Amino acid sequence: MKDFDAALADILSATPGPLAAEQVALPYALGRVTAEPLIARRTQPPLDVSAMDGYAVRAADLPGTLRVSREIAAGVYDDRPLEPGEAVRIFTGAPLPPGSDAIAIQENAVEVEGGVRFDDALTSGRYVRPAGLDFHAGSELVPAGRVISPRDIALIAGGNHPWIKVHRRPRVAVVATGDEIRAPGEPLGPAQIVSSNNLALAAFIRAQGGEAVDFGTIGDTLPAVEAAAAQMHGFDIVVTTGGASVGKHDLVAQGFGNQGLDLSFWKIAMRPGKPLIFGRFSSGLFLGLPGNPVSSLILALLVLRPMMRHMMGLPTDLPREQATLAHALPANDQRRDFIRARRLPDGRIDARAPQDSSMLSTLLSADVLLDRPAHDPALRTGDGVQVIDLRSLGASF
Repeated sequence: MKDFDAALADILSATPGPLAAEQVALPYALGRVTAEPLIARRTQPPLDVSAMDGYAVRAADLPGTLRVSREIAAGVYDDRPLEPGEAVRIFTGAPLPPGSDAIAIQENAVEVEGGVRFDDALTSGRYVRPAGLDFHAGSELVPAGRVISPRDIALIAGGNHPWIKVHRRPRVAVVATGDEIRAPGEPLGPAQIVSSNNLALAAFIRAQGGEAVDFGTIGDTLPAVEAAAAQMHGFDIVVTTGGASVGKHDLVAQGFGNQGLDLSFWKIAMRPGKPLIFGRFSSGLFLGLPGNPVSSLILALLVLRPMMRHMMGLPTDLPREQATLAHALPANDQRRDFIRARRLPDGRIDARAPQDSSMLSTLLSADVLLDRPAHDPALRTGDGVQVIDLRSLGASF
């Protein structure tokens, strides 16, 4: 069996990335990854503008009574200079007229015959947003390799970019195998189960920023596997779940092999998820995951996620941290163990939940994965352990 770190290194070495850039309209850029820095095409604000409703004045004229000559609203450019003793009614966001250097807010204005009176002195620059306060033309707004958020969209729009270059989404095909599997809502026989793997994997792929194509469930026969494989050419990654072991009905490697799968390795020294198949298929890569749902999802997190992120030009590491064990654990065997665990209120790690790889309930209740090396000696209460923080992944896992 292949060591997990060596297997992942080989997989990422074979994974192309980042994928080619494409142009998308800014309203549809949410969640995409920038392929180049976004440079401001304009200065924001383009002129000195008012930060408040009030009066544009010369600070040196206050305190005193000023005559009001006109008004300027946001979006109106008035280049007539402000004369000494003059005030201009102005509104938030409106450009200051030449010669003014401060805004006297309307709350401090006293209307008098012939104008307005201000009883307090004012410093130059008060309530003025200077040109370029936010950014200047030519400055970098968003770097390359950034996942676009609503905040990014706001800033990019302000920089006058209606279209942006992003990396193409990885196209990932998903298919589940198993004679015993039925789609949710279908009639079930006494020995049949509801399919969850293909649905969960397709959702996982979309949550990582990929484009998932779910081929549903196929039976455990060689013709069925070959027929499915024949439809899956042209994807960046093909993911199967089930049929990856060595039993009589585990036909994925053979069926896809008959359709051109170039097998790189089969089985890695980890738990859960030992029967992992990796290779090249058609113009992309192939990942054969076990049928046990926990194994399938944990391998998606540990292997498929970094593959996809590499294709999108993103860092591939998971959020890891050191923690303290809340109880003893026996020595580990020859496989690296990723244990579903939860963080207690005092911050210690409780890894005593059942670890059967069919139990999705314990995966859902886990907020960390305890990453335990192969041949790790017995651990005592209070020993340090390394964990993968699932909470920080949010709804992406």
